[in-house]
Amino acid sequence: MAAEPYATWLLEQEARALLTRLARVRPFVLHEPMVPAAAVSTAAQTAIERYLSDGRRELRVRVLRYLQWLRSPLGRRAAPEEAQRRFTFLRLRFNTVLSQFDLFGDVLTQRSEHGTGVWLSGLDVVSADALELPGAYFDAPPVICYVDRGHGAAIRRARTRLPGGGENPVAIIRVPRERMVGSGIASSLVHEVGHQGAELLGLVNSLRPILQGLQKTAGPERTVWHLWERWISEIVADLWSVARVGVTSTMGLMGVVSLPRAFVFRGSMEDPHPIPWIRVLLSCAMGNALYPHPQWERLVRVWDSFYPVGDDLPPEKQQLLAQLRGGIPAFVQLLVHHRPESLRGKALHEAFAVAERQPARLAAVFRASRGSFHRLRSLPPSFAFAVVGQAKADGRITPEAESKLLADLLTFWALRRTLDTSALATARPPARTLALAS
Repeated sequence: MAAEPYATWLLEQEARALLTRLARVRPFVLHEPMVPAAAVSTAAQTAIERYLSDGRRELRVRVLRYLQWLRSPLGRRAAPEEAQRRFTFLRLRFNTVLSQFDLFGDVLTQRSEHGTGVWLSGLDVVSADALELPGAYFDAPPVICYVDRGHGAAIRRARTRLPGGGENPVAIIRVPRERMVGSGIASSLVHEVGHQGAELLGLVNSLRPILQGLQKTAGPERTVWHLWERWISEIVADLWSVARVGVTSTMGLMGVVSLPRAFVFRGSMEDPHPIPWIRVLLSCAMGNALYPHPQWERLVRVWDSFYPVGDDLPPEKQQLLAQLRGGIPAFVQLLVHHRPESLRGKALHEAFAVAERQPARLAAVFRASRGSFHRLRSLPPSFAFAVVGQAKADGRITPEAESKLLADLLTFWALRRTLDTSALATARPPARTLALAS
């Protein structure tokens, strides 16, 4: 049955209304009230705006095509049910575009918060630095950060599928507000950066077959190797964090998983996160493998004193924990000496260039700087966090001084990036370019 004139008119009005509402979805740079230093990087801003602009353009084309079909002889002959079905899919696509706009909007809106917005911009800079490795093994995507409640952090990796379809143009890291601002923020932040880095290097996919092979040949340790494989994604992210910020990572992790006793020993064969108690021991072992120092054994003793394995745990759980703890040395050696194809023959410990971040060097840098903001601000941001975190572990900086120092550093890095970007944008083009243009 052909569509009734009123039904066709009604659907046309609704489709045109979609176009008017779509036109009111403006680029973020036109309505986000943030100071320049709080803004995301130009690369991130461009990637987000381009992605959303492409989505709006594609939706506009779909709506116009629908209106063209509705007014055509074929559309006028179509049943109301068919015309309504097509419009319904258009509206669903419209809501998807708005949902993706809101996803980025929630992140960018925080940049207008006094103080927090600039610190977030500084964390963007720290994240970008922590993601980079000497050797140019991958093309790093832009990274933007935002804060939320809770103890843990999370990442929506770049180049993964967004809700409703499409590839995420940037990495979005959620960091816990309760860690702002102290060196512990670096532990959570760089762990999430590690997820992105591991994906770019294909670390999980290259390690998993090795661990599966070890399960086949192992005897009583088969369960242990199975669990290492199950947890490998989170463990590799922890390794990245330890490699980039040293003991700062482990101490921050201890803060995150310092929970009631029942939760610290809780684990599941389905959970991708290691049992918290084991996770801290793993972090210490990875730290000692990369940066040998008595501090790691000291942290192990502290952790054991906080959460001793006692008779309140079932015998089978005590046995599993003992097996996992006993398997840590061999597993960590496998990790740090792993040579994925993406590293072009280098082992992980070589790619991370660990020589420059040994505890003794970090401590020496802090002593030379005397904890001065003016002397630390020129360091690579992730290295500066490693220096401050080492000073904290050594008892050379108070929590109050640490918080002020890091807040000042984050503000400086945000400001420096803003000024560098502005200077680049206003730089005169070379004479040859002018000649060609004329």
